Formats: sequence, C-alpha cells, structure tokens
Amino acid sequence: MGAVYATVEDVELFRGLSDRERTQAEVLLTSASALLRRECGDYGFDLDNMIAESEDVGLIAKDITVKSVLRAISVYAEDSAAVTQESQAGLGYSASWSYVNAGQALYFLRNELDELGVLRQRYGALEVYGDGTK
Repeated sequence: MGAVYATVEDVELFRGLSDRERTQAEVLLTSASALLRRECGDYGFDLDNMIAESEDVGLIAKDITVKSVLRAISVYAEDSAAVTQESQAGLGYSASWSYVNAGQALYFLRNELDELGVLRQRYGALEVYGDGTK
C-alpha cells in the first residue's frame, strides 16, 4: 500500500466532521491517495517521486486529496443539497434534476490534475499536404 497524502485532521480544517464522517474520511483518504497515484501513473508520472523531489508537490497532492474526500463525504451529509440544478415544466409536466455527486465516487477535477503538472497543454503541427520536400 502506498503513501496516504492527507490525514483526517487535514479534512477537518475545512469542515467539522461527525464520528461517522471521520470513519468515512479515514477510508476515503486511503482510496483517494491510491486513485491520485494511479491517475498520475496513467499520464506517465510517478507521484511519489515527484513529491520526493519537491515539497510543494506534496502539499498540492494533500490539497487535492482533501478536496476529493470532502466532495464524496458531502453527498452523505444531512445538511448538504443533493441537487445542484432543477428544472420543471408546465401542462405536459416534465421535471429534471442534476445531482451533486450521483455516483458518490471519488474524483479529481481537470484543473486539480493540472495543478500537479500532470495535465499539460500540448501543441504541435502536422503537415497535411505533404512533407514539404517538393
């Protein structure tokens, strides 16, 4: 098992946790760390080596892990809104809702992976009409 990038105390800095949420956070922190490590590996980066080379990368990994856990825990909170968007119609009656985290899964946003330097914009050119030797 690899390193866990954040602690329950780090999560509690952003929001107070009930006993049940503390238990969830302990499990989710391990899962989120493994998921982040795998996500970086998919893009060809070794996150543990990146952290060993730069302390700042470790802080960013901790922040991303905490944010992911908070998103997953907020789904189960009694005071959180489960729906972010609602739509209703009239006579023919139609309704639709967008849920906060319908799958209750851990996930990372693209901008969070970009903060780690994992997602980088690429540029290049391709000669469509030949190689330019004529």
